[in-house]
Amino acid sequence: MTAALPELAEGDFYYQDLGAGRFRSTIHAQGAWNEHEQHMAPASGLMADCLERHQPRGDMRMARLSYEILGLIPEGECDVVTATLRPGRTIELLQAELVAGGRVAIRATAWRMITSDTSAIAAVEDHAIPTPEECKPYDAAGVWPGGYIRSLEMRVADGHRAGSGTVWIRTAHPLTDRADSGDLARLMGMVDTANGIAARVPPGKGSYAFPNLDLQIHMYRRPTGEWLGLDNAVSFGADGIGLTSTVLHDLTGPFGRAEQILTLRRT
Repeated sequence: MTAALPELAEGDFYYQDLGAGRFRSTIHAQGAWNEHEQHMAPASGLMADCLERHQPRGDMRMARLSYEILGLIPEGECDVVTATLRPGRTIELLQAELVAGGRVAIRATAWRMITSDTSAIAAVEDHAIPTPEECKPYDAAGVWPGGYIRSLEMRVADGHRAGSGTVWIRTAHPLTDRADSGDLARLMGMVDTANGIAARVPPGKGSYAFPNLDLQIHMYRRPTGEWLGLDNAVSFGADGIGLTSTVLHDLTGPFGRAEQILTLRRT
């Protein structure tokens, strides 16, 4: 007999699963730039979850996720439509589209690759970061508005400054009211937070907005656990374009990298 899912308080999750690929966002998925939009982080986690469930294969894992943000992500109901773009014996390309407000708001592709035992030559050049226990509590809600930011527990390492920082984040809220998502989807649902943990300028009126147009994630190891470590640097160019670059960690160590291209706009 399948174990019963845990009881959740009303709205104590990011999305309500309405069935057949349809979902409804809650206040915990609320964005930081506009109160009537979804934050990209939980939306990308939801899409990663749907991609993991699409024609799953035990001999493969997702190694790269590429998200294109095609406009504001409206709050409320949305559909996630998945497909296989390129089937294969050892490599597959999957796609997910999040449709909200009558249009595609996010398009994601994922390379799913066959796994094999390469432990004899495994090596990582990315450096370890301090553990969550070695970091201090961080109140990101004092910097950023929105329900998503309030849903997070954050801890910041010494040396944090504008433009560069190391932060650990986790959430007590499952992606959906079913509370049955895996570690990868849960952690992917926080990666987009990287663009705000060490902002070069404070967000808000009289400053600059710097939303990202994409999110590119490469993983040389499958992540596990509930804590996501973000070790990042933010660069602003002189012509209105910036870049946030992040090394991704779980409690075992680094597992991949994320990049976000930014559009810089005076507010």
